[in-house]
Amino acid sequence: MSILGLKKKQPKTFKVKVITMDAEMEFSCEVKWKGKDLFDLVCRTVGLRETWFFGLRYTVKDTYAWLKTEKRVLDQEVPKDSPITFHFLAKFFPEKVEEELVQEITQHLFFLQVKKQILDEEIFCSPEASVLLASYAVQAKYGDYEPNFHKPGFLAQDELLPKRVLMQYQMTADMWEEKITAWYAEHRGIARDEAEMDYLKIAQDLDMYGVSYFAITQNKRDTDLLLGVDAQGLHIYSPNSKLNPNKSFPWSGIRNISYSEKEVTTFTIKPLDKKKDVFKFYSSQLRVNKLILQLCIGNHDLFMRRRKVDSIEVQQMKSQAKEEKARKKVERQILAREKQMREEAERAKEEMERRLFQLQDEARLANEALLRSEETADLLAEKAQIAEEEAKLLAHKAAEAEQERQRIEATALKTKEEKRLMEQKMREAEQLAVKLVEQSERRSKEADHLKQDLTEAKDAERRAKQKLLEITKTSYPLIAAYSPPPPPPEGGDLALGSGSMRIDFKDSDMKRLSMEIERERLEYVEKSKHLQDQLKELKSEIESLKLEEQQQQQAGVYSLRNEARGYPPEPPYMPHSNRNSAYMAQMAFFEEV
Repeated sequence: MSILGLKKKQPKTFKVKVITMDAEMEFSCEVKWKGKDLFDLVCRTVGLRETWFFGLRYTVKDTYAWLKTEKRVLDQEVPKDSPITFHFLAKFFPEKVEEELVQEITQHLFFLQVKKQILDEEIFCSPEASVLLASYAVQAKYGDYEPNFHKPGFLAQDELLPKRVLMQYQMTADMWEEKITAWYAEHRGIARDEAEMDYLKIAQDLDMYGVSYFAITQNKRDTDLLLGVDAQGLHIYSPNSKLNPNKSFPWSGIRNISYSEKEVTTFTIKPLDKKKDVFKFYSSQLRVNKLILQLCIGNHDLFMRRRKVDSIEVQQMKSQAKEEKARKKVERQILAREKQMREEAERAKEEMERRLFQLQDEARLANEALLRSEETADLLAEKAQIAEEEAKLLAHKAAEAEQERQRIEATALKTKEEKRLMEQKMREAEQLAVKLVEQSERRSKEADHLKQDLTEAKDAERRAKQKLLEITKTSYPLIAAYSPPPPPPEGGDLALGSGSMRIDFKDSDMKRLSMEIERERLEYVEKSKHLQDQLKELKSEIESLKLEEQQQQQAGVYSLRNEARGYPPEPPYMPHSNRNSAYMAQMAFFEEV
């Protein structure tokens, strides 16, 4: 067995992960590949032809480096991880983005990288410019602003402003969104590539755009400075100020840049004008020195390339890009017209739908109004019929009320006449009663006189009898002598005469007369009492008749009111026949008396 057979078999490929600004890709590379092979593979995958702006960057310890195209990948100080991670980024920046960036993919990659640098505060940007740039970024991402679609809060998940700007003002996220949306609404009609280009045109005017900063010293006493390398040239800054350089060396004014590797690497910048002083600066890190030299060479080459006639490849690219832009412009115009026509059609459709809905509503309202009018007409007809019936009923009730009124008036007249007759008869009865009372009193007085006369007659008779006896006793012998006594008169009367005086005595007649007088007196007294009772009853009957007359009149008025209000009339009041009969009997009695 040979010693070579004991050696481990080496792999023929290795894994690589390339991270772009918007994607991640993995490749399997051959061990013998150079940096150019991997870079070309990435550019073909991405579809990039403007390769001179970009490079593959990797991290080495505390700094970064760019993959060299002429050396094998594994021979460089790349990480030993698997897969090896590279970042595909813009290494050099154009002076004028609108003229130099031809491909749309190139513009898009620059846009994403510059946007990230601004948000990470690697490029300083004022708050006003940050809001404007954010509005172009929103236009590139969302297209035209549609109020019905882009509701408040649609930018809540997007990172659009640097944290420094957000912390500088006491404003809420909604307030920032409102400001960005106000600018965003102004960009209507701008395509995505145009919005990204407008973003880059604003960003290229920022002081820190495209500048790579490195820490250097101007002399061996360690005076700290910053070296800035960009597309315009070399700039010297104070450590605390990256915006305004203390000294600048444009590429057009530099004759030569050299450096020597001794104890400390020395860079020497020789101006084209020999009268100007040579500028030297020192850097202690070897990797940083190589990086500075790479960037200086690359930016200077691009600077010189821009000032030459474009190569055939670039001219073809620009021509194709121009044709592509023209085609896209035509497509956008066609799309815009179609969109406008579609919007107009949609608006017309919405208008027709709205009009249809309006007509449907009007038809529905008309139908409802028609139904209501029909119902109202039926109701009015029914009400008219009811009113007609009520009018007939009221006319009938009015006729009945008129008849009742006439009957009540006749009854009232009759009642008044009866009342007048009754009052007259009552007055006559009262007068008759007064006369009867007077007559009774007169008869009583006459009876008393008759009693008195009877008493006086009895006394006279008694005295006459006594006197007669006395006379008879004294003169009886004489009478007997002269003549016989005459026969007694018929009827048992005793006549005593002397000359013209004659006395008749009859006890039974006197008693009968006395009894008749007493009987007549009693009869008169009894009739007088009975007459007074009849007068009281007559008065009470008259009072009851008056009360009934009042009630009858009130009942007549109430009946008229009820009939006027539509209530059924009450039956007419009828006087009791027994009262009339009693009244007639009493009047007959009085007439008899």
